[in-house]
Amino acid sequence: MGKYAPITGERIAELLGISRPTIRSDLAVLVMLRHIDAKPKVGYFLGKAALEVDSPFKHIEAMKVKDVMGIPVVLRETVTVSDAVVTLFLENVGSLMIVNQLGALVGIVSRKDLLKVTLGQASANTMPVSLVMTRHPNIVKVNPEDSVLEAARKMIHHQVDGLPVVKPAADLDHEEVVGRITKTTMTKLLLDVALGT
Repeated sequence: MGKYAPITGERIAELLGISRPTIRSDLAVLVMLRHIDAKPKVGYFLGKAALEVDSPFKHIEAMKVKDVMGIPVVLRETVTVSDAVVTLFLENVGSLMIVNQLGALVGIVSRKDLLKVTLGQASANTMPVSLVMTRHPNIVKVNPEDSVLEAARKMIHHQVDGLPVVKPAADLDHEEVVGRITKTTMTKLLLDVALGT
């Protein structure tokens, strides 16, 4: 990049032979890690981390989801929207993982999903949460061995605040939820690295 800098996202995409939207999330992650910097209406150029051999941000590249994931908040698909709203507030999370009677991940429901269905609809509270959740296979997810950067890229690309962390169950017939990774996780990670803690 050094020889082209500053360079626009459109020019980077053109040089790579791909479309600008395809690399938007990757550019965002590189900016987050300070490998590149960006100036509005100017373009991208090498960031501090790319110029520092011993940058504290380097070790993020080796981190895996299992190193930073949190405990998931899981509900059965038979609970009501009202139950889901109460759980969301009590657990202070942005999304809930929905499982069936076997413990298999079947959906995810976010604050936005619940807000959309409850606004102005008194009867929505008794509705099964399965009617408002995002269903498998439309769930964006990661596994414990994925890199933290891959999780960040998925969150940015799909514009979601968090991802369920899943792995195959013992019988291999379904995936079970083993954790969650969120934008808050990523923010704390960057802060810890930046402060050297």
